[in-house]
Amino acid sequence: MPDSDRSPLALFRHLRMDLRPLRDSRDFRYLMGSGVITMFGSFLTFVTIPLQMKQLTGSYVAVGLVSLAEFVPMVVFGLWGGAIADALDRRRVVLICEGGLALMAALLTLNALLPRPQVWALYVIAALMASLDSVQRPSLDAMVPRVVRHDQLTAAAALTSFRWNVGAIAGPALAGLIVAGFGPATTYGIDLLTYVVSMALLWRVRAVPPRENAAPATLRSLAEGVRYAMGRPDLTGTYLVDMAAMFFAMSIALYPFLADELGAPKALGLLYSAGAVGALLASLTSGWTRHVRRHGLAVIVAAMVWGLAVFLAALAPSLWAVFACLALAGAADMISGIFRTTIWDQTIPDELRGRLAGIELLSYSSGPMLGNARAGLMADLGGTRFSLGAGGLLCVGAVALMSVLLPKFRTYDAETDEHAVAERTRRAAAPEPA
Repeated sequence: MPDSDRSPLALFRHLRMDLRPLRDSRDFRYLMGSGVITMFGSFLTFVTIPLQMKQLTGSYVAVGLVSLAEFVPMVVFGLWGGAIADALDRRRVVLICEGGLALMAALLTLNALLPRPQVWALYVIAALMASLDSVQRPSLDAMVPRVVRHDQLTAAAALTSFRWNVGAIAGPALAGLIVAGFGPATTYGIDLLTYVVSMALLWRVRAVPPRENAAPATLRSLAEGVRYAMGRPDLTGTYLVDMAAMFFAMSIALYPFLADELGAPKALGLLYSAGAVGALLASLTSGWTRHVRRHGLAVIVAAMVWGLAVFLAALAPSLWAVFACLALAGAADMISGIFRTTIWDQTIPDELRGRLAGIELLSYSSGPMLGNARAGLMADLGGTRFSLGAGGLLCVGAVALMSVLLPKFRTYDAETDEHAVAERTRRAAAPEPA
């Protein structure tokens, strides 16, 4: 390799985040701007609802039931949201749902301003917000391949992950400060304002109409999407590997106990933010990902690193060592997400993209929820460190087994895969987004 290629400047160019989608696509800029603003507001509400529930009831069960109220609509509406995304104008679906979410934020604000805020209203509104988000998300995800060039989809996935991680770090921290200083009504009111600004940006995105002869949103079209996903081992691999990794190694439920065992209960927030910090650093240095072709193998390696990092966290003797391990886990999870999204966006036909986005929503949302339940049960049997360590090792073993059982996923190559080639050829014959 020439000396110039080994220079710090060359290394920086290789690692720096690829910003081409922001430069080249007007509509992607608006989507990113809208996403940054609404993500901030959404994290405020995500943190504030359980905090307000705790203030009103003082009950662990009441707070836990908020997650259940959100989970059921996500399962019910996630797949339907995908079918709707393929049947209707995706931009219109996103705008309508954004308006509905703004209305929910307004209702939360009004409820918080009552002399006696109603507990039942928090459950109902949380469920309605989860429903609207589940309908909106497939349309939002399915818009990206329509507004970004095919060869820039990996970069777009990294930028979207970066946006999410910034919100995951800043949103909860600011929510705690705002709730403590001004109360829940203020945080809900800020969320309402973010939705209004977000809708103004989304309004400027060009229409994304359905393809000609698009299937209506019916049970038959849902079944068609599921059959397509199950008929492609490379797609099945993206779902199964991620769900296995999350089920065995997701352990956020253990963090309060881990902080106590480390003698640093006040550092609980540090443990919660570790994964997002690692993911943020990984996204900032994600330029190298555009040179990777073996995306399936990359997902497998990243998922195994995730499990190994969780296992090492179980052995780490100090708070900062645990933080470093969890940050490494977050970075690996972010890299896995980039390559899974790349496979989805570069190979799924546009007329099915919404329905497959609905399946993706269920796969990456249910895994962490089930994983936290697994972590709690294993900790009850053997303690916090046992649950962390055993979960990490089980993750590595499960992912290794998946890689053996799914050879088409393991050997997936973006340059030669028939679905990637077909979609690339179709995109080359169509005008590129601007």
